[in-house]
Amino acid sequence: MKLASLPQLRDGRLIVVSDDLAWYADADHIVPTMQGLLDEWDRHAPYLAALSVELEHEAIPRKRFHEREAAAPLPRAYQWADGSAYVNHVELVRKARGAELPASFLTDPLMYQGGSDDLRGARDPITLADERWDCDLEAEIVVVTGDVPQGVSAAEALGHIRLIGLVNDVSLRGLIPDELAKGFGFVQSKPASHFSPVFATPDSLGPAWGGGKLSLPLHIDVNGRPFGRLAAGEDMTFDFGQLIAHLAKTRRIGAGTIIGSGTVSNRDGDSAMGRPVREGGRGYACIAEQRMVETIRSGAPVTPFLKYGDTVRITAKDAKGHSVFGAIEQEVVAA
Repeated sequence: MKLASLPQLRDGRLIVVSDDLAWYADADHIVPTMQGLLDEWDRHAPYLAALSVELEHEAIPRKRFHEREAAAPLPRAYQWADGSAYVNHVELVRKARGAELPASFLTDPLMYQGGSDDLRGARDPITLADERWDCDLEAEIVVVTGDVPQGVSAAEALGHIRLIGLVNDVSLRGLIPDELAKGFGFVQSKPASHFSPVFATPDSLGPAWGGGKLSLPLHIDVNGRPFGRLAAGEDMTFDFGQLIAHLAKTRRIGAGTIIGSGTVSNRDGDSAMGRPVREGGRGYACIAEQRMVETIRSGAPVTPFLKYGDTVRITAKDAKGHSVFGAIEQEVVAA
């Protein structure tokens, strides 16, 4: 089952979307919003699943689904927590500044809490007030949970995942160092995040979802050119069960919590650095990582951060090359 939200008031209007993303059926007669569904999943999900089957069989009225018209599936959420499951990315960040990776990073996930009051749609522009803040994309996988008890195990946590999708977790790299130096985490350096038009239930993804990982190719283009062709299921040090268990170690997690994987990052054989797509590699899911590799190789970065007018496209594709969650397509504009 694939679900989306159309703009309506603050929390959107819930719809069921066909598997090929071509059609939708209104679902607000069952439950008005995505958050309402997550609050009472066991009650509403069976009716929505039946509606999804009827939509696929053209047994009910349907309307054309246009990704550009979708809001974020959850326009606002009770919690947005972003992990760093691909430790290869963290290793490169540290290597670029000559620091070693602490051993604990391989056993204890990194995680921060982002702003969840303004979650933006896939076609909403990236609003940037100052190009000197070094705007960067970060292509990630996200899951949305139901209610999760405190102290849940990693294996049990997988059963609390309700939906899966994509996010561009935009970062302002120029503001990060000063914020981290204060020792209190990200605030200004993490503006609004942008989500895929559609979220999908785990069962609808078939073999692409297993072991708390999404095994699909992640395609990232910048200004119409291939920037990343990554394997999301590879090199993921912590699966989503482990990330959820980490967050729930000392507290309960409320229904509608979004948890991110952190920047997807692949190794290149025995090397952590990877190679750009233009050199036959898988490329990168953020500009900072490519700049890190350039710094390690030649002593200085070459690739610029995003500027006004630049475009970003992020999508995950199935074995037939079809988009699974729809595409995040954005332009950087002056705020």
